[in-house]
Amino acid sequence: MPAPADEGHVTIFARPTAPSRRGAPSLVAVCTAAARRLILAVCLLALPAAFMLSAPAAQAVVTKVGPISVGLQPRVQEHYQFRGLALEENPFTNYLVGAEPAEYANPSGNPVLHSSNTWAIYWDGAKNNFYHGDWMSLIDGYFAGAAQSSGSLASIFSVDAQYTDKSNQPASYKQSFRGAAEDTSSYPASECTDPAPLPTEELESKRVPPTTCLTSEQVAKHLEGYIKEHNLPTGLGNIYYLFTPPGVTVCLDGGGPTGHCSDYAGTGKSYENSFCSYHADINPSGLSTGSSSTIVYGVIPWTAGTFKDPDFPSYQEPGWECQDGSYNPASKPSEQIEKERVLSPKEEEEYKAKNAKEKDEENEAHILEGPHEQEPNQQTCPTSDGGCDYGLADLIINQVSLEQQNIVTDPLLNGWKDPNGYENTDECRFQFSPILGGSASANSETDAGSLYNQTLGGTDYYLNSAFNFAGELLNYPGVPCLMGTSLDPKFTAPSPVNTDEVVAFNGTESDIALNAGIAYSPSGTPEANYATYTWNFGDGTPTVTGYAPGSPPCEAPWLTPCAGSVFHSYEYGGAYEVTLTVRDVAGDTTDVSHIINVSGPPRPGASGNAGNTGGAGGPGAGAGAHGGLLAPIAAELIVPQSLRTALRKGLVVSYSVNEQVAGHFEVLLSRALARKLHISGPLATGLAKSSPPQIVIAKAILVTTKGGHSALHIQFSKQTAARLAHVHKIPLMVRLVVRNAGASTTTVLTSATLTA
Repeated sequence: MPAPADEGHVTIFARPTAPSRRGAPSLVAVCTAAARRLILAVCLLALPAAFMLSAPAAQAVVTKVGPISVGLQPRVQEHYQFRGLALEENPFTNYLVGAEPAEYANPSGNPVLHSSNTWAIYWDGAKNNFYHGDWMSLIDGYFAGAAQSSGSLASIFSVDAQYTDKSNQPASYKQSFRGAAEDTSSYPASECTDPAPLPTEELESKRVPPTTCLTSEQVAKHLEGYIKEHNLPTGLGNIYYLFTPPGVTVCLDGGGPTGHCSDYAGTGKSYENSFCSYHADINPSGLSTGSSSTIVYGVIPWTAGTFKDPDFPSYQEPGWECQDGSYNPASKPSEQIEKERVLSPKEEEEYKAKNAKEKDEENEAHILEGPHEQEPNQQTCPTSDGGCDYGLADLIINQVSLEQQNIVTDPLLNGWKDPNGYENTDECRFQFSPILGGSASANSETDAGSLYNQTLGGTDYYLNSAFNFAGELLNYPGVPCLMGTSLDPKFTAPSPVNTDEVVAFNGTESDIALNAGIAYSPSGTPEANYATYTWNFGDGTPTVTGYAPGSPPCEAPWLTPCAGSVFHSYEYGGAYEVTLTVRDVAGDTTDVSHIINVSGPPRPGASGNAGNTGGAGGPGAGAGAHGGLLAPIAAELIVPQSLRTALRKGLVVSYSVNEQVAGHFEVLLSRALARKLHISGPLATGLAKSSPPQIVIAKAILVTTKGGHSALHIQFSKQTAARLAHVHKIPLMVRLVVRNAGASTTTVLTSATLTA
């Protein structure tokens, strides 16, 4: 395609079997510098140096094009800021950079989604089966895996829960997959022009109708009718994802070379306007809060390219521009951008002298070295359809993940964003670290790598990270882009400790990813919000609860009281269990306990290891002295673990005791839930009268020779493990009963919910 006269040119060598976008048969294709078309190509001339500093600034990501407002995912990486890069490291310093972090806001407290029921609709109106069944299987499996991983802090969607609205309830990261369906309704008459329709030879070989171009209005109208026809639910909390197959382009306007379309013609303007996906809403009420008739949806066109797709043997185009924009998180430093190979004049002459086979081999080698896709779920080639294209669905899954984050935090386009329109994942676009596994190198069979950074429902995915506003508000941990969250309370017990001696407990050792956020006053005014720390000193004194937005002491304008670090003294000698409970701004809570020994006179009337006052302990604290003798002090905690691991290796429980004891652990399950799962066991006795009936489904013996702390694995029977293997998450309680040499007993009860 000829380039506009005012733009620079780059000559590239293309693979012989892949003609240019317009079907030109020559080995030599021409692309504009502004477009930087890298389709199966190796650039021979360097891009003009001024290009990187002279392109137009990006439009806002939340934008209005024609009659529709959308949350847009533009195709080009140059339109995004790179958070975490020093100014001299950012290759796009002259592009529009997002606002200051503190300006990321939802000033009116407009809605976020507090529940998330996802639906997948595959619209194949041409009935050409271009949306392969294996692609749908992989995408639907992702939806199911995201739902199974709900509630896990390791899930990328746990980052969403820091965002709230006037209700002061967190955005949901607990998804429910309501299912998928194929829609074979015919496409309406096209009302837009595809900037780059499928090549004629592909249409003739497949005998399919000409490429379809749908406007966003047509898509919205069809989706609204489809939902009504099938009596599907509406209202906030239901998210519909509409997918279109290869050969179907969606435009926000009339399309053409400068149109805002999911396809693009190779000109700079079209490339700037081109997008990967978008989300919008149909809101008949016009209310800023939506209504029961509101439809929230995302449109996911096929922008994964056609590498190794046997349906398009002569039309092979990449899709990395909509996945990672040539961003390589496996490189060192991880912000390094993958670059196309630029040949020197000597290398160019050597290339021209080679025969067709040698050129093809060199082209392939350069492609593998340059920007490429990541397909962690690509199966061994060829797959059942004779191609190596199964992993292309991984690129589409990344778009769904991006839109899910943005929809949940900005469903009606009036919620969380910065003044330039950047939504949640826009603030971290092309950020994929940390990597969990896979290879960054492209495979010759697929021209793609296999990196993954997220595991949902036991399957690996390569997903763009989510924006952590808390990381911008406070310096520690201070990570602005996350693949999951952390909540790890920590403090170091002082030692030695004497009675009437003031000692300090430092809870700011804790790792709390979501340690800051925004809450709303009764009038709807945004207010600072921080994680809270609660201390139980184990001696019967009142608990202490407060904030620690920065290093102590807490000072204005931080919230008070301060409890990140606290001071305490003990009146009597003995062993005491100190428990720190932390709660992040998303409402997640966990605790940690340590036993400290205090030297000095014991409590009057006590003997032996004085100091335990029974029920004054916090979660997991020992209680229940009998026979007038001091009971042993014990504590336990169900170690964070997946249900799958617990069933395979045993439920891991950590414990601590202050002296030699003997006893046992019991794993308890609600009798009502046990009946549903057909799990049997003896009824647990001795629980509080208000507790629902529990049965014992596993046991372990505990015998110690001295005080201290350790951990053990409680094994399930094969039958019980098989029953539990069918659930996605399960609430369990563990009861520890121990007795000391004086026959005094202590009972400890703790609980946790394990997810698959």
